[in-house]
Amino acid sequence: MRIILKQEALKNVEEWQEYKEIQYSETHGWATNADKKKEEFRNFKKNPRYERVRNFYCINHTNQTYDFVLKMKKKYQNLGKMEMGVWEALEMLDKFVDDSDPDTNLSQMQHALQTAEAIRKEYPGEKYDWYHLVGLIHDMGKFLSCVYGEEQWTVVGDTFPVGCKFSDKIEFHEFFIRNPDSKEPKFQSKFGVYTKGCGLDKVHLSYGHDEYLYQVCIQNKSTLPLQALYMIRYHSFYPWHKEGQYMELCNKTDLEMLKWVKDFNQFDLYSKAHEEPNVKELSKYYKNVVRKYFPEKLKW
Repeated sequence: MRIILKQEALKNVEEWQEYKEIQYSETHGWATNADKKKEEFRNFKKNPRYERVRNFYCINHTNQTYDFVLKMKKKYQNLGKMEMGVWEALEMLDKFVDDSDPDTNLSQMQHALQTAEAIRKEYPGEKYDWYHLVGLIHDMGKFLSCVYGEEQWTVVGDTFPVGCKFSDKIEFHEFFIRNPDSKEPKFQSKFGVYTKGCGLDKVHLSYGHDEYLYQVCIQNKSTLPLQALYMIRYHSFYPWHKEGQYMELCNKTDLEMLKWVKDFNQFDLYSKAHEEPNVKELSKYYKNVVRKYFPEKLKW
């Protein structure tokens, strides 16, 4: 049963990302705005954004149950409601998302290119062109909200395993008391319905844009390497790559890929520069990289 809470959550799906950037500027010294002083980030909990994000997680943690996740995976297991290329989809998202971020006036396309270019600067050359592409497309799973109208709590937010005990390292852990799964005995042990070392591929995470875009890549037979697929599928799994939780569920491959997910995280929450990327100038390079790893038309 889904519990509906009448609370103000996020203004749009981007606000969760903005909150994470402010939070990480505090804990890692990253700046979301080069002109801001460190002390301006110290009281983010007093910012109205914090209360909206807190309310968002109340709804998210209440409703993201084991049964709900299975339902959402079934709903999107066969893609094909729309067909379009990667670049066309990026342009569509650019039109649908109204970014209310006070720190930047960049569009979604520009922000995606900014992330990709930050990676490209650190990892230049054709050897890492797949990594550049991940920076460009990693948030395209927000298609779920912007195009298909899914509610925010099903699209963004830190992801976490369902079907086993909720870690107390999950942000806003206190709201899990409202989740029906917290009263199911079979979900209260460390492993729950899983087995030690089963591998993250066999673990159901709370549903969101990570899993959706991963399925878009897999079902459209993308040739992106395994590292890229891990970055796409698990970049919001902060309890794992930031807090070191759920390691007992990982297999050898998961542990080998963890360093890549951690590396990507710094670019995912990278500082927003004031200089706008030149979309026209950069599009030729990225369109060529897209063609290398994706078919011309994708099912969404």
